[in-house]
Amino acid sequence: MAEHSETRILPYSADLMYAVVADVERYPEFLPWCVGLRVLSRAQDGARQTMMAEMMVGYHGLRERYTSRVVLDPAMRSIDVEQSKGPFRRLENHWRFAPMPNGCRVDFRIAFEFKSRILNAVAGAAFERVLFKMADAFEKRAKALSQQSLQQQ
Repeated sequence: MAEHSETRILPYSADLMYAVVADVERYPEFLPWCVGLRVLSRAQDGARQTMMAEMMVGYHGLRERYTSRVVLDPAMRSIDVEQSKGPFRRLENHWRFAPMPNGCRVDFRIAFEFKSRILNAVAGAAFERVLFKMADAFEKRAKALSQQSLQQQ
């Protein structure tokens, strides 16, 4: 099983970074390898929202779908994701966003294991590169939205 955790200090508000990651329906617009996403269901429990989302990922002609349970907690600025159906034996990721004087701290943790040993071997070789590209995509999205907001003021 592959696991990774990372902390980044970013010059964007914790609320903006939370909003970028929570806006799963926009992932195909900016997230590498995400070629489609649809929300299957939503449930509200106070401020917390739980949704089931199906993502289609693609790379060099290969496409795979998986369904995840996504729990959004804006009060805690936390997002927890767990696969419920798909090619993984286990897939979990956790996001935490903490305000800082000139931006925020983003804590991210992911653990995954494919059902297929072949996919585990292939994914393991590219794991760090994929995570870097994904983290970079979220950061670039926040930058674009931040600049867009400044231009509208």
